[in-house]
Amino acid sequence: MFICEHNKDGALGFIVNKPFETPELQDLFSEFFPEDDDILKLVPDVYFGGPVLVERGIVLHSADYKTEGTIVIGDNFSLTSNKAIIQEIAEKKGPKHSKLLLGHAGWAQYQLEAEIENGDWLLQHTNLEFIFNTEEKFMWDMATKSFGIDMSELSGLGGSA
Repeated sequence: MFICEHNKDGALGFIVNKPFETPELQDLFSEFFPEDDDILKLVPDVYFGGPVLVERGIVLHSADYKTEGTIVIGDNFSLTSNKAIIQEIAEKKGPKHSKLLLGHAGWAQYQLEAEIENGDWLLQHTNLEFIFNTEEKFMWDMATKSFGIDMSELSGLGGSA
């Protein structure tokens, strides 16, 4: 989960390691974007960003690109929902790194804090290399190993007392 906004009103983030599979993506586009299926020809991968407003796309990208509607997220990342970015990415005029995300995740005021306190989330800083150049199937394992947790050593089976 990439958290891009966290303030007194709540938090907003995106799942960055869950690409849509081709059949489900085509179904989604035929339902929500029947006139825009050419986007699928322009952008090779589309990601499930979260369960909120899955019919709405946004591009998470490196901060080397800015256009109307771009929101800067720190020194290295930006978000753009302007449709022109899709064409510019396809023409190699867009940002150096990008992911097209459909949907987002959101938390109400203090909800994320409660989940963190409960131990539901592990927090760490990230970088462009990890978000854009790490193969999605390895992201979870790499992130947990950075905390010293080897998921292959954990069992999914509970014990009995």
